[in-house]
Amino acid sequence: MMRIGNISMTSKGWKSCVVGAQTEQMLKLGHPWIIRDRYTDQWPEGAIGESTTLHGSDGALLAYALRDDDRRIVARIIGWPQDGGAPRINEHWFYTRFEAAYKLRKGFIDPDLCDAYRLVNAEGDLLPGLTVDVYAGFILVQLYSRMWEPYREPMLQALQRLMHPQGVYEKFRPRKTRALGKKGDNEYSSLLLGHPAPDLLQVKENGLLFEVDLKRGLHTGLFMDQRENRKEIMPFCAGKRVLNLFSFTGAFSVAAAVAGAAQVTSVDASTLYQERAEHNFALNRLNPARHEFIVGDCHKVLAHLAQKGREFDMIIMDPPSFSTVGKSHFTTSGGTSSLVAAALAVLKEGGRLITSSNHQKVDLPEYLKELRRGALQAATPLRVIQASGQGPDFPFLVTCPEGRYLKYVVAVKG
Repeated sequence: MMRIGNISMTSKGWKSCVVGAQTEQMLKLGHPWIIRDRYTDQWPEGAIGESTTLHGSDGALLAYALRDDDRRIVARIIGWPQDGGAPRINEHWFYTRFEAAYKLRKGFIDPDLCDAYRLVNAEGDLLPGLTVDVYAGFILVQLYSRMWEPYREPMLQALQRLMHPQGVYEKFRPRKTRALGKKGDNEYSSLLLGHPAPDLLQVKENGLLFEVDLKRGLHTGLFMDQRENRKEIMPFCAGKRVLNLFSFTGAFSVAAAVAGAAQVTSVDASTLYQERAEHNFALNRLNPARHEFIVGDCHKVLAHLAQKGREFDMIIMDPPSFSTVGKSHFTTSGGTSSLVAAALAVLKEGGRLITSSNHQKVDLPEYLKELRRGALQAATPLRVIQASGQGPDFPFLVTCPEGRYLKYVVAVKG
């Protein structure tokens, strides 16, 4: 091996870079990201996706990685010395990892009830920065890192051999999606393989029907990480009045209505999403006219409902990490408490408040503090009876706690 400063060239063509002591410790703890620091800033410029071996100051091999172009994450780990040598990133390598992910899902995905699920969950399936979702025979590959772009062909070959999809779409997901601006219905996805999906593709979840859009927008219209949580609420909905805030395309609302809720009130700022929610109701043989769909800012709607003396047995709120409605802004950190207080004002004594957040930078203890602030502001007890996260097809590494991003809390008022 020839060494020049912080970089060397191995005989197999892998570029070798040296990391600092803090990064070395994180690697020894199994964390799959290399965070930019003064040591990585000394690395020479490298191509996105370039195969790189990482070494400590003593030259010891620590991990195999691919170079990233993210402003914060400069490389992601794809293998370890104990795995048996440098990985050969070809069709067989992808197929092995995809097959392992598929076998894991077969243990808890019933194809008769569900044909929409996550096949690959990035770091949780040892493919950092890459997710693969299955939607009724179609596949959506999402790149949270461009480091996978040079390996697109063997990746597609492996997916084709394992899954035999009707079509494969690809979408690039930057870490800061707000930087993309407001593109409305613009197409973010590209068809890479097979034939196009319908504009609105019908899928099954827990035996219920929903429509997804694989082509337009950043989101398909169904957050599959909440599938188990939607199933969990159903036994408690019969005869109840349910309020669903930030209802999106109405997946939680449909689950509540199918389970026999007396009335479901869905609130979202988007007219388009409310129209899709009503369509999802109709798909499941539910009469939208028997329920309530309100377009508006959730804070203002809650204030109006309180003024009218409305009361609900269950309130569900799954806001985005960040949202803007007119001059009103919402963020998980600091915004949750006021939302909780406003929701408690229209929640029946003994009613259930179901809250969740996918904000990766807010962990469960901090999120519970937000709920506490909201309960104190409302001057009412709030008892947590359940705290969980994303479904089992969204696994995370214990060595990468950032992978446990979803906080899902069920609490009782009073």
